[in-house]
Amino acid sequence: MAYTKKFSELADAARKRVDAVAPADVDRHMAAGAVVLDIRDPDEHAADHIANAVNVSRGKLEMNIEAAIPDLDTTILCYCNVNNRGALSADTLRAMGYQNAKYIEGGLKAYRALAPT
Repeated sequence: MAYTKKFSELADAARKRVDAVAPADVDRHMAAGAVVLDIRDPDEHAADHIANAVNVSRGKLEMNIEAAIPDLDTTILCYCNVNNRGALSADTLRAMGYQNAKYIEGGLKAYRALAPT
């Protein structure tokens, strides 16, 4: 997908402000209590998602996250298909006080490449 220059710059800046988690480390983080947050739209989530992922779409993240994950200390691993929406979401969550919000580097595609269904 071709992204606009402004969107790409916004996503690049978000990636610089938040930590990435390697796909190979996701299961270890989940075993330690991290919440995996699928920020894709419900139809994307229904088609495929990481097991036990919470789905709050990017478009409703700010409105619905506190009900879905009320504890600001929770480690949250945001993901989309690749990187951009996951990084933007983690950056937004950090601005909302979720200091342990991160994104899965490479998103669902990278995770599936290591741990196919």
